[in-house]
Amino acid sequence: MEKKFELTDKFVINAFGIKLFQIKCTKSFKYANEGDLGGYVEKEDNLSQSGDAWVSGNAQVSGNARVYGNAWVSGDAQVSGNARVSGNARVYGDARVSGDARVSGDARVSGNARVYGDARVYGDAWVSGNSQVSGKAWVSGDAQVSGDAQVSGDARVSGDAWVSGDAWVSGNARVYGDAQVSGKARVENNHMHCGFDCFGSCNRHTHAYKTKGNKVEITCGCFRGNIEEFERKVEETHSGTIYEKQYKAIINLIKIKFGIDG
Repeated sequence: MEKKFELTDKFVINAFGIKLFQIKCTKSFKYANEGDLGGYVEKEDNLSQSGDAWVSGNAQVSGNARVYGNAWVSGDAQVSGNARVSGNARVYGDARVSGDARVSGDARVSGNARVYGDARVYGDAWVSGNSQVSGKAWVSGDAQVSGDAQVSGDARVSGDAWVSGDAWVSGNARVYGDAQVSGKARVENNHMHCGFDCFGSCNRHTHAYKTKGNKVEITCGCFRGNIEEFERKVEETHSGTIYEKQYKAIINLIKIKFGIDG
């Protein structure tokens, strides 16, 4: 097989004292033209010689990590340990993928995001900002994890779910569908949150969860606040309509779920 890149004599020393060599494209393909200089790898095995996979910019791939398929690692991103980046996945910005983590499909890891441990990010999922996905957590589908959010343990975030802000999703919690977990949410298991699909005038998803202060917060469309604020918003927006009845029923169920009187 004709090689698509070679190691050059130019190198950098990474934070662990390992020498990484800059790569050079030896035949044109999707992400590079013959003669283009790329990013840095510890050894040839870090980047597949087949497919369109590429490492560019100041990106670094080291250890037993591998980038293959049509994946692209760029910017100042780093992939290390036994991590794998494959499919059409993109890792860029200052993102880090390490340990035994896997990023695949059309997934994106960007910004200052960290994916490590045995974590999996796949499908069309996007992990960005200063967020972290670790442990044996999975983020999949069209899910997004952003801000300073953390997903860890055996947690699963999937579908069109968003985890953002300072939210933590951990333990064996499952967040899916159109759920939005944000702010200072602390969801360690499925007893700490609940969701309701296709209610209200726009058939929105309404999600309730415990926060760091053991309070209950609700998200619904652009709204985020406590139960009392949500109830006032419902009365203000939907008074006298079927939607008021729907949301009032949801509020009552949330109170039952979390043992709130009144």
